[in-house]
Amino acid sequence: MTGAPSLAGRVALVTGGAGGIGRAICSALAAAGATVIVGYGGSEARAAALAAALPGRGHRCARVPVDDSAVLAAVAEDIRRAEGHLDLLVNNAGLTTPVPHADLDGLSDEWIDTILRVNVRGPFACVRAFAPLLRSGGHGLVVNISSVAAVTGLGSNVAYCASKAALDSLTRSLARALAPDIRVLSVSPGWVDGEYAARMPPEVIAAQAAHTPLGRIARPEEVAQAVLAAATLLTFTTGTVLPVDGGRPLG
Repeated sequence: MTGAPSLAGRVALVTGGAGGIGRAICSALAAAGATVIVGYGGSEARAAALAAALPGRGHRCARVPVDDSAVLAAVAEDIRRAEGHLDLLVNNAGLTTPVPHADLDGLSDEWIDTILRVNVRGPFACVRAFAPLLRSGGHGLVVNISSVAAVTGLGSNVAYCASKAALDSLTRSLARALAPDIRVLSVSPGWVDGEYAARMPPEVIAAQAAHTPLGRIARPEEVAQAVLAAATLLTFTTGTVLPVDGGRPLG
């Protein structure tokens, strides 16, 4: 293979696209030539500004609340009318809240339900809504943004770790169910130098870096490059997890 990987003519939807990791993914896909739909749940202005700033043409934003299947169906119809097909769905939207694992009472039923609704049901609902469009283009790919917490059991809270383990299982099940028309992969970062990490005390980040064999946490752009590789280089790969964690499980 020669030259830079190209996604010219491809259409990509990134949920949670205006956040730190989402922004990097949108930028990488657009730089490779894709038409990017920046999905957002809350801030339309932020998503619109990102879409306008991406390299290339044809980018736009769309409200994509991953826990509302009726809206997802409407978004799918809008994409069908506007773009005609969808080649790449990046399930990046997710949420969590810090609760010490031993604080069983601190993790409320409401937070457990919210985390599982957004982090597990949400990606499945998106795949269900957009699968017909992903099949129609001939290059269908779903990339679920998971976490090393799925393997280590170390993360912001117990429910978050469980949600990412469930997401990796969902990746494997859907890769089997949707083959050969649609590939499904997980990209699994460790701690990322993004918006969530920025809210943490510096000593927390330093401790994570110290327990990572490569000596630091990931940059959002490194997660984005894994998504790009899944779309352009790893074309015979499905149903697996691509780690972007600096060897964190070894630490």
